[in-house]
Amino acid sequence: MSTNTDSLRLELYVRTLSPPGARTRQEEVIERLQRLEDEGQITDFYVKVWGRQIDPTTNAADTDQGQFILNRIAEFKQWALAENTTLESFYQTHEQSSSITGQDHTTIVLPKMGLAEYEGTELQQVTPCTEGDEVTSVINHLDELERRLTDQPTELVAPTPVAEE
Repeated sequence: MSTNTDSLRLELYVRTLSPPGARTRQEEVIERLQRLEDEGQITDFYVKVWGRQIDPTTNAADTDQGQFILNRIAEFKQWALAENTTLESFYQTHEQSSSITGQDHTTIVLPKMGLAEYEGTELQQVTPCTEGDEVTSVINHLDELERRLTDQPTELVAPTPVAEE
C-alpha cells in the first residue's frame, strides 16, 4: 500500500464524544490525528459521531446521516472482503423483535471507535478489523501509519561537491 501524504485523510467514527471508560483512549487518538495534520503528515481528518447502532429499515436510516452511515458500513465491508479480513465482530448484526409492534427488525451495532484511512478517494484501511486470529485496533492502525509516514523516503538532494585540498 503506497501512501501519498498529499491526499491522505483519516475519518474517526465514535459513538459519543464523551465515552465513559474509553475517554482517555479517544482523546489520545484525536490528539494523534491532530498532530499528524499539524505536521503535514496527513491532509485532513475528521471526527464523526455515529451512535451505538442503526436500524436500516427505519425512517432515521433514510435521512442524510443514516444513509451516510449505511454507505460507509457497506464500503468498509467491501474493503474487508477485498482485503481478506473481517469486520463482523465489530459491526455486529442483531435481529430484534419489538414488544410493542411485534415486528422483527435488524440493527447493526457500531464499534465504539473506528478509523478509516483514505488515499484520495480510495479506502486503504479500516480498523478495528480481524485477519485470521489477529485483531488490528485503531491504536495499532495509527502506530503502523506513523511508522509508514516516518519511513517514507525523503526527496533526494544531490550532495554538495567537496573541494579537494
